[in-house]
Amino acid sequence: MVEKEQARIVVRVQPNASQNGLLGFKDGVLHVRIAAPPIKGKANQELIKFLNDILGVGKSNLTIKKGMTDKRKVIGISGLTQDQVMQQLKRLDMQDENHDRHSRPPRYGTI
Repeated sequence: MVEKEQARIVVRVQPNASQNGLLGFKDGVLHVRIAAPPIKGKANQELIKFLNDILGVGKSNLTIKKGMTDKRKVIGISGLTQDQVMQQLKRLDMQDENHDRHSRPPRYGTI
């Protein structure tokens, strides 16, 4: 059986944040705040749940391909093309473009 090609994104996770949120792209890496601690996979589980909510795909369509124990991870996404994933993430990033991200938490994507 041939596995379907997956879209992939590189994510840098900041665990133990006050709330989940997107910080935006820098050098092709999506920076994400996750409220869960990096203990026993809790931050990874919360990251998958958060990306599921943002991208609108099922949790089974998201997998951590690389970086299970690192802050930098490669996420595989099935059910969407690479272009669809990037358009959705950039659209969310642009919603907050005119707001100062350092003075307050992101207003979208919180759980």
